[in-house]
Formats: sequence, structure tokens, C-alpha cells
Amino acid sequence: MSVSYQAVQWNAAKKAYDRRLALAIAVYLGGFVLAATAAFEVSPIVLVMRAFGTGAVLLLVLILSIGPLARCTPRMAPLLYNRRHLGVTMFLMALVHALLATVWYHGFGVLDPLTSILSSSTPFEGAAQFPFQPLGLAALVILFAMAATSHDFWLRNLSPRVWKALHLCVYLAFALIVAHVAFGSLQDAIWSGYAWMTAAGTAWIVGIHLAAGVKEFRVDRRARALAADGWVRVGEVGEIEEGRAKAVKLGPARTVAVFRHARGFSAISGVCAHQGGPLAEGRIVDGCVTCPWHGYQYLAESGQSPPPFTERIPTYELRIEGRTIFVSPTPNAPGTPVPPCAAGEGGAA
Repeated sequence: MSVSYQAVQWNAAKKAYDRRLALAIAVYLGGFVLAATAAFEVSPIVLVMRAFGTGAVLLLVLILSIGPLARCTPRMAPLLYNRRHLGVTMFLMALVHALLATVWYHGFGVLDPLTSILSSSTPFEGAAQFPFQPLGLAALVILFAMAATSHDFWLRNLSPRVWKALHLCVYLAFALIVAHVAFGSLQDAIWSGYAWMTAAGTAWIVGIHLAAGVKEFRVDRRARALAADGWVRVGEVGEIEEGRAKAVKLGPARTVAVFRHARGFSAISGVCAHQGGPLAEGRIVDGCVTCPWHGYQYLAESGQSPPPFTERIPTYELRIEGRTIFVSPTPNAPGTPVPPCAAGEGGAA
């Protein structure tokens, strides 16, 4: 969160995260090259090229899994804080793969490399001759656009709606990569296992998104049933951990995040004012509700960002009857202070 545009800042936690990520990538690349060298007689540049390519695909599968996994279990929510770092790293690995492939397969002919890529394998007579390399190039262009616009400067100037639509193209990039690997494996005389690995990753992505969707549907249906008496049942006091929240659906497009903090329970909109991030999947950091997507912060008792920031989101009234928490479905104006509701209190706080 910022009041003006500035270079990307790394705090101690993000630096530690990036060091672990770099170490994991180095271990993977080294392990892949060593294992492939022992199994196949292939040029070292080809092994390195494939190491970076498979690593990029694995990172992309992880990136696409984080959102639905965080909705299935809150234990995965911390990964949301650094998903942007994973995305940029994944693009850089895909870029290295593409550059090595371009040099090795298209750098020494009479055609310039781009023309050679776009005209390779044509005309073709069947799937085994399908020009798979242009598919990878198209995916790389999409990944570049996403990496290049990852800074908040682009979010603000493109508008959240356009920015979000652009970054949803990651699913198109994934589909292009799946096709790139599938058709490429048909022309690979060394090992066709890449296609099977990609098929398994695709099945995983589809399955985890369907599981998250089913869970969200059940939550929506239960919320509509609970809203019959005017106030919506959130759950029991013990269900919400200190510094965490529980999401409550009040309709298809409205979510409330009920946070437990040192002063009691507070309810705010579940949608971040920055880019629509899921606040209920965030946590309280330094006394403020922190969005898991980009770190925007709000005071749980008022929905206001701490000074000098000016973002505001709606707040909601809570009441606790016995050990059960209820929330009013009527939102207060953005930034309206609401005293916390403590366990044992009756009526609206």
C-alpha cells in the first residue's frame, strides 16, 4: 500500500521468502540436470532448457493452486502474500527456456529466429507435426504482459477491472502451455513423460478449482438460509483464531470478514478496496487487517486504513449470544467505527 508510486520494497519476511524460493529453484534445476544426464544422452544446453521449462510449468501449477487451496483451507492463505513474487519468477524461468530454445533450434539458420519459430513444422500432416512452438511464444507474451504490469502503477492506471481481466489471462497462458507441451512431446524422440506430467498438473488444477467452487456454493447456500431472521449466524466464538477471520457470505457478490483481535470481534467488508482481494483470507499484522494479495491494511474496528492512507471499506454490527456470533446484513458507511463485540456480550455492539 502506498500514497505515491515507488520502487518495489522488500521487507525482511519477503527477503527470506525470496531466498528460500531461489534455493528451491537452484536445487530443482541442479537435480533435474543431474538426473537427466544420467538417464539420457542429450546436449547440456537442451537439458538446461528443459530444466527451466519444466520448472516454470511447476511454478505456474503452484500459482494457480494457491487461490483455490486458500479457500479450501486457511493454512494455505499465507502463500497468497507472495504470489506476485512467484509469478515474476515463473516468467523469468519461462523466458530463459524460450531464449535457450530459440538459440538452439532457430539461431543458426537463414531465417531470423522469430520467422523461423512462426513458420516451423508447416505444412503439417497431423498432430505429430503440429507447430507447437508458436503456442509457447503466445503464452510467453501473455506472461510478459502480466509480469510487466505487476506493479501498482499499472493497477491504478489501467483500472482494477482492466488489470484483473489482463491477469486472468494466466488461464489462457496455461492452456497454451499445456498444448505446447502436449504437441511438443509428440515430436520428442527422447522422452514423452513431459506430456503425462502436464496432464496430471492440468487435472489437478481443474479438480482443485472445482472443489473450491463447490465449497463456495455450499457456503453461499447456508448463508442464505441463515439470513431468514435478519441477522446471519457467523459461527461459534472458538471457531475464529486470534488474528484471523471467518468469511460470511451475504449474497453472490457480498462477503463479510469477521476478525478476532485483542479487543474482541469486528466485522468489515470481505473485499479489499485496492483490487478486490479476499480480506477474510488475510490476517492481522501490527494491529491492522492485512490483505493477502498486496498488503493493503485496515483497522478492524473502523474499516479505515491507518494514516496517512485514505482507503475505507464498510463495517458491520455484531452481536454474541452465548458463544454464537451473529452479524447484521446491513453494512455501515465505509469507515464507520463500530466498537468491538466481546464474548459474553448480548445484543448489538
